[in-house]
Amino acid sequence: MSEVKLTIDYDQYEENVKMTELLEQLANSPEAADMTSLIIGDWGGSYENDSSDIVEALVRLNGRFPKLRKLFIGDMGFEECEVSWIMQSNIGPVLAAYPELTSLTIKGSSGLALDPARHEKLEELVIICGGLGSDVITSISNGSFPQLNKLELYLGVDNYGFDGSLDTILPLIEPGKFPKLTYLGLKDSELQDEIAIAVAEAPILDQLHTLDLSMGTLSDKGAEALLQSDKVKKLQHLDLSYHFMSDKMMLKWKQSGLNVNTSDQQEADDDEDYRFPALTE
Repeated sequence: MSEVKLTIDYDQYEENVKMTELLEQLANSPEAADMTSLIIGDWGGSYENDSSDIVEALVRLNGRFPKLRKLFIGDMGFEECEVSWIMQSNIGPVLAAYPELTSLTIKGSSGLALDPARHEKLEELVIICGGLGSDVITSISNGSFPQLNKLELYLGVDNYGFDGSLDTILPLIEPGKFPKLTYLGLKDSELQDEIAIAVAEAPILDQLHTLDLSMGTLSDKGAEALLQSDKVKKLQHLDLSYHFMSDKMMLKWKQSGLNVNTSDQQEADDDEDYRFPALTE
């Protein structure tokens, strides 16, 4: 696999170098024809300049990257730009422009849209953010991804963009929604208990090998529903890392014999207002 990462450092930003220029240079290079993975890092002032110009360039140059299969837009650390500050745009046109794409990862949700949300061959969709808007969640649940086998969504908190409820999330787990799905991540949520209770008996578990409910505010309430579920017992892996479960509940999981990750236990607090997901800012 040939992978290329493009990023603009501080000096380049000060010199007014544009990510679109780097994409043009890449498109005209010998690497373009064989590149299978492209990572777009900090595009310079990502807290004030959105990704729309990058999307336009990727669409315009699609014929120059015939083997592109994996795309990551927004791969930057907090020292470059806090995740909640990353200005995204409508990424949907990229899906339409690259019909052979199999993996799309997006970091940052400010201004993010996914319209149209459809792709015949996409196998992996990951959105990393501190708060995912209900419009994006609804686009995905109403979209068409017949080959999707991994869906990983950081749901986050309302202070950073999550403006939905459990009812916004539930359509994602409706029977037949994603027929090839084997990995479902509904994580980093302030509604982790509600999600756990809803998912525990959902028919979609019958097709999964991994359920990822990590990085959120999961407590004994949601954990008990999972522990009592026969469907959960059939999973190959359950990720509950970063949680607010008690020592007693941790022992129950240890004795269950299930392949479950319960690492990174947070200090339990009876006041839910003081429980926070792992990634918010």
